[in-house]
Amino acid sequence: MEILILIISFLIFLILRIPIAYSIGLSALVTLCFSIPSLASFTVVAQRMATGLDSFSLIAIPFFIFAGELMNKGGIAKRLIDLAKSLVGSFPGGLAYVNIIACMLFGAVSGSAVAAASAIGGIMGGRMKKEGYDEGYSAAVNITSSTTGLLIPPSNVLIVYSLASGGTSIAALFIAGYLPGILIGFLLMLVAGIYAYKKKYPTGAKAKIREIIKHFFKALPSLLLLVVVVGGIVAGIFTATEASAVAVLYALILSFIYKEITLQELPEIILKSVGTTSIVMLLVAASMSMSWTMSYENLPQAVTEMLMTISDNKIVVLLVINLILLGVGIFMDITPAVLIFTPIFLPIVTALGIDPVHFGIIMILNLSIGLCTPPVGSVLFVGCSVAELSISRVIKPLMPLFLIMIFGLLLITYIPEITLWLPEWFGF
Repeated sequence: MEILILIISFLIFLILRIPIAYSIGLSALVTLCFSIPSLASFTVVAQRMATGLDSFSLIAIPFFIFAGELMNKGGIAKRLIDLAKSLVGSFPGGLAYVNIIACMLFGAVSGSAVAAASAIGGIMGGRMKKEGYDEGYSAAVNITSSTTGLLIPPSNVLIVYSLASGGTSIAALFIAGYLPGILIGFLLMLVAGIYAYKKKYPTGAKAKIREIIKHFFKALPSLLLLVVVVGGIVAGIFTATEASAVAVLYALILSFIYKEITLQELPEIILKSVGTTSIVMLLVAASMSMSWTMSYENLPQAVTEMLMTISDNKIVVLLVINLILLGVGIFMDITPAVLIFTPIFLPIVTALGIDPVHFGIIMILNLSIGLCTPPVGSVLFVGCSVAELSISRVIKPLMPLFLIMIFGLLLITYIPEITLWLPEWFGF
């Protein structure tokens, strides 16, 4: 009964368009009121929200958000686009490849899919339109490729998964995200190549070696952030939390060197970072109260028993979980979905012998696909807004890219070596 109350109340709050953080906390409170006295319910929810934020690793989130905002404003997107264009701009339909590679690089550097869609889409949209590319297709390429930055470190969502999973190594998750993120990027480029061949999109001028080297060295300081942050964590020089502070310092110095940010603009960037951080932290706090409520009501055990009645085959269980998460991603943003569903599904997959790092990458990629779908796909809305297009204009060209991402999800799900080879090579 309590489990039904939790699910139904949560859905009712969402239908009433109550913000998701409040919906999560209120549904947890309503459910507890049916199990324990009201005063105790309010006390437990308040305590769990407070203790849910009492985690040293969570300090990394505001720092990485701040670093991402600095990257977004600091002229880094243009340098990464120029590098990508010099490398692949001469291929048929090369600007689509440029868009994908630039989104992968910027998403990885900034750690934000929304920032990548905004920064790269704002520059590439006009260029692709000028070269005769379909506007809906250009936006679709930008939207889907922006999500690769959630897999390629540093990624705030991987930190959130580490917290929700009870302490999975952030360093291992960061390293594990490289190959899956690159794989999805290459699969998107494959579709872009087929699309370019069918539509006979133009070929750009071939860049000379000297030009490639020039753009590489211009973009090198930005790319070194990945080496500094991830390399420092792997080498044991600093923790993931300390790495986030290093990322802010590095991004700040780089932005001033590029002369793209002034001291007068800094307060606005800080304020925007604080606003984003407060939203994420409220989601984390509310989700911690719901996670405790689900555990108290034995929801994970009930879901485990239900799935095991369907099948105890690893392949079937993973397929069912992927289908559920794909459905969840359509209606829920990635951060609350990770916080809510990790405690439910992680015990099931670990019982089947699946590595928590592997499952973390599966979950993040799965829910990243949801960011490209209506009605709540944040990256979809940002990409359409930047391109000044309606969602209906983007959906048709988006479908082949969407399907190839699902194909990539299946590859990563059933070939664990794609995810685990690098962490094992580094000794995790």
